[in-house]
Amino acid sequence: MAEEGRVASQPKVYSIAAHRGFADALVAGLVPRYADPELGLARLTLLLPSSRARRTVSEAFIRHAGETGHSGLLMPRMAVVGDLDLDETLGPLLDPLGASDIAPAIDPQRRLFALAGLIAGEMGDDAPKGATLLRLARETGATMDRLLVEDIGPEQLVDEKVVDIFPDLSKHWQDSIRLFANVQAKWLAWLGENGVLDAAARRNRLFDEARQTWKASPPDTPIVAAGVTSAAPALAKLLRVVSELPQGAVILPDFDLTIDADVWDELGRAGAAPSPGDTVFTRDDAVTHPQYHLKLLLNRMGVGREEVQPWHRKGMTAAPPERSHAISAVFLPPEASKAWVDLPAERRRLSGVRIMQAANPEEEAQAISLLVREALAEPEKRVAVVTPDRPLARRVVHHLARWNIVADDSAGRPLSQTAAGRAFLLAAEVMSEGARAVPLMALLGHPLVDGGMERGVWLRRVRRLERALRGPRLAPGLEPARAEVAKLSEKRPEIAEWWEAAEEKLLPLVEIDRDAPASLADLIDTLAASAEALCGEKLWAQEDGRTLASFVEEFRLHAREAGFAVAPRDVATVLADAMEERAVRPPYGGHARVQVLGLLEARMNRADLVICAGLNEGIWPARGSVDALLAPPVLRALGVPGGDFRIGLSAHDLAGAMGAPEVVLSRSERDEGGPAIPSRFLLRVQALLGELLPRYEDHEIIEFARTMTHAAPAPEYPRPKPTPSADQRDVDISATALDRLLGDPYQFFAQKIMGLSDLDALDADPNPLWQGNVAHKILERWHIARKSDAAARIAPIMEQVLDEENADPLVRGLWQPRLQKALEWIEETVTSYSGREVVAVEARGAMHFDDVFVHGRADRIDRLEDGTLAIVDYKTGKPPSKAMVEEGFALQLGILGLIAESGGFPDAQGQPGSYEYWSLGRAKDENPHGFGYVEVPLKLTDRQKGVLPEDFLPHTHTKLGEAIGKYIKGDAPFTARENPDYPAYDTYDQLMRLEEWLPRQADEEDAS
Repeated sequence: MAEEGRVASQPKVYSIAAHRGFADALVAGLVPRYADPELGLARLTLLLPSSRARRTVSEAFIRHAGETGHSGLLMPRMAVVGDLDLDETLGPLLDPLGASDIAPAIDPQRRLFALAGLIAGEMGDDAPKGATLLRLARETGATMDRLLVEDIGPEQLVDEKVVDIFPDLSKHWQDSIRLFANVQAKWLAWLGENGVLDAAARRNRLFDEARQTWKASPPDTPIVAAGVTSAAPALAKLLRVVSELPQGAVILPDFDLTIDADVWDELGRAGAAPSPGDTVFTRDDAVTHPQYHLKLLLNRMGVGREEVQPWHRKGMTAAPPERSHAISAVFLPPEASKAWVDLPAERRRLSGVRIMQAANPEEEAQAISLLVREALAEPEKRVAVVTPDRPLARRVVHHLARWNIVADDSAGRPLSQTAAGRAFLLAAEVMSEGARAVPLMALLGHPLVDGGMERGVWLRRVRRLERALRGPRLAPGLEPARAEVAKLSEKRPEIAEWWEAAEEKLLPLVEIDRDAPASLADLIDTLAASAEALCGEKLWAQEDGRTLASFVEEFRLHAREAGFAVAPRDVATVLADAMEERAVRPPYGGHARVQVLGLLEARMNRADLVICAGLNEGIWPARGSVDALLAPPVLRALGVPGGDFRIGLSAHDLAGAMGAPEVVLSRSERDEGGPAIPSRFLLRVQALLGELLPRYEDHEIIEFARTMTHAAPAPEYPRPKPTPSADQRDVDISATALDRLLGDPYQFFAQKIMGLSDLDALDADPNPLWQGNVAHKILERWHIARKSDAAARIAPIMEQVLDEENADPLVRGLWQPRLQKALEWIEETVTSYSGREVVAVEARGAMHFDDVFVHGRADRIDRLEDGTLAIVDYKTGKPPSKAMVEEGFALQLGILGLIAESGGFPDAQGQPGSYEYWSLGRAKDENPHGFGYVEVPLKLTDRQKGVLPEDFLPHTHTKLGEAIGKYIKGDAPFTARENPDYPAYDTYDQLMRLEEWLPRQADEEDAS
């Protein structure tokens, strides 16, 4: 031990092996080494990497006290030095050193808006606006932090190494680097004018201050850095000083002391360079190895690998020591991994490790929850589920809740995905999209929204309005909702009163110019007021509400200070991006022995059973990312680790987790997007095990999980053949319904007798039905306009109807040109008639056939030169074929002809003589417009097949009589898909459970 007042020359650096359990082993060694008989550990200062690590070590102290029988324990002072991994957000540090001469750190939100202003000024008229500008500012700040972590200043962007590669970069990268360098220079000047520092820069100065102070005058109290693995240069220098203090030490987690020297050399230079201060990373560095960042840290500390000593204490959750040897073998670099071939079986064993492969994420979550429940049956056994897959973590939490096991996902959820955050964002979406149907109804139906009335009453009225608003896209604004409320209130007056109260709260969100830039702070004020009026105090209650309140206050304050303006149509995107970065972590109160952790939260943590879940490529490890502003060659030249560095951190996380007494490595074979690729880490484990792999695979728990959701085989569902009563069969028949009745009786039964129909989506995309209705409306108005003005043109009417129907730009761009060509063809054809006259448009007619009411609507009825009627039906698609008419599956025109023959059309009396389909599709003849043609579905020549014109009405009469006699007056069942040749819609396929019986039906028919 060195003399008091001087720094020891020999660094004291220790390693706690993965199998020993870091936090418990740390505490087990600290207590006998630094405890004072009277003050306990109160004189000790622990430097820990994160707030989560502080909580983990505190819990380890409590467990140690209980294990050793201490009734009380004075714990050490714990200082957080920051989450310094390159893939984590850098935040302001606690300042335990009293360094008052160091400028304070700038607030992250203030920094965001200030950077946005500098970027806008630098780019001038080319600067992006609104959300895009803030995203660029956010990316610029992240790149600055990345350089600050490595102590790289803006002057190094013009270093010779960067200048040499600059001409070889694409123009995009050159422009990005130039913009970044200019903005950073202005940013440093801005920081000086305002007397603040970047959080990462302030952290470096704090480390430098501590290093200089402790080196000049070593403290009388012990200082230990535990679990810090960041290789940031400023921190590495501080750790070197801590390791040399008379009562100091640095304790590394999961550092592999057993790794061979040649393997250690294969990791690469790890930042070490021939000349002092040169921190160039080479392409040959094995940055994806879990020990790489520890080698980088030791190199920057100036500590040799042989100087690291083992920490001989172990924790209560220690695993067999052989585990660390196997883990080391799993993660050998490429060349060294050739040794797997010669490894004996005893060196490849991973006792206590199981591998579990599920079919999909839901099955994986079910199996994990079963493992947790099984482990909790053992007294005092602790379980940790570790995964970077947040959706999978939430699934596990929900499955455990079925057994009243409250397991909090301590990695938290983005504020935008919480109840309060989502309500606030929905209000922003209503403002941004002008109260379109989807965000409007989502906001009104949000669980926190009740407008101050009883929730059930509110929800019933919301659902009635939602049902009325369903269908193709409506116009923005509240007018469509007002119109539907007016209709609903005729039968339910209370709807009008409810809507009046709701509209009052919504109006501030809508009565605003969505395209005119406005103060972001003022827009947030409006959103907060409207959201609170809809939700009440519930919006700000609970953990997510308090986080939302804090976010709103900070974001609004700094947006107002910066004078930041944004168009209201972009405010939802701006807020969504900002809220995505704000995590909401659950309060205490979950199960004491269950933890669901992300990778950051799992560091230094340990349990008796650790389940490493989501081991698929792209999840664990995550996909590598490229810096948005600096090209990879530039970062490499500056000495900044690339994106692959994060893969090594993920590997280290897995290696540490695999040191638990029991470990389960879990993955699913598929994800939401399709087949998933196993993680490269899991593939390495499987490759190491080789022929031993089958004994490590856990199929039992997967089968158990499948059994939980397995139901007894359902009896074979027969082909539906409903047989309603005579009273139920007493229904009318429309001209279009006869086709369904003859082709697929079940569809007629479901629609007409059961009264079932499709429920349109909110803000639905235009479909063929919508297109047909629009075309019919245009033609009807044009025909009516021609009665008073023979020169009326169809194009202006088309524009008017499309405006009324709120046709979106995609429809106008793709469909409107073809529609206009076809309509102009109809216009020219009709106006060129000399002996033919349009006598009725959208004419409704009816008749009684065998005491059954038969009705229909003719799109158009013309009177021909001979006095007979031509019945015309418009089609936006392909008309029915002659064969379909002959088979009885397309008799709409025939029914209309029978109605006309019986005098059922008041405005078009006479005998039918012609039947025509006017299609708006691509023309078959020499039509100069290219679209539009006439199709007669009858046999007009000897070379054609089908029904003769003179036989069409008798044929229709016969088919109508058969259908009525069989289904309406008779008792025949309405068999599903009775005629397989009928081109049926799929509207009722699910209702008839088609997929359950149709394959079996086909097999039976083939067998017969």
